[in-house]
Amino acid sequence: MSADVSNALEPWQIHGERTLYDNRWVKLDLVDVEPPGVKRFEHHVVRLQHVSIAAVLDDQDRVLMLWRYRFVPQTWGWELPGGIVDEGEDAHSTALREVEEETGWRPDSLKHVVTYQPMVGMVDSPHEIFVGCGATQVGEPTDLEEAGRIEWVPLADIPAMMARGELMGSGTLVALLHLLASRGKSAAPTASA
Repeated sequence: MSADVSNALEPWQIHGERTLYDNRWVKLDLVDVEPPGVKRFEHHVVRLQHVSIAAVLDDQDRVLMLWRYRFVPQTWGWELPGGIVDEGEDAHSTALREVEEETGWRPDSLKHVVTYQPMVGMVDSPHEIFVGCGATQVGEPTDLEEAGRIEWVPLADIPAMMARGELMGSGTLVALLHLLASRGKSAAPTASA
């Protein structure tokens, strides 16, 4: 959409909001909104934490992943390391920390590639994606809640894993799709970078 078109549109007016539920994990607000040309109404907004996710490649074009169980969908699947950005911490530091805590590997470096909202219509939860090449094994995972199987998965296997429904979480999908789309382009991370 061109800037001219978006400049001609009006944002929704917010007349107020009240919190229905709030704890350290989730906040539910009821927001009094008025879209242009539409009658005013109350809209539920779920506010979740700021999240950071990392895709780390090795020199064999494999990505560091976790095979783990998620009780909400009651299924096993593959995920990239990641987690909540702690208060006072920047997203880059979170990505580095989460990779090490969840896998025992310390990334050589990470580069930010995108920030997105996974459910922009009702949920506020910024997700930041980082990619990098190279890592050093520094020990065993220290976050036992995240424990599962840790593997370097060939990037070439990702499309088949996706087709089988083995990849969990939008952050994992966004990061892996970025890596696949970037292959062969100068912007793609490579082991020599």
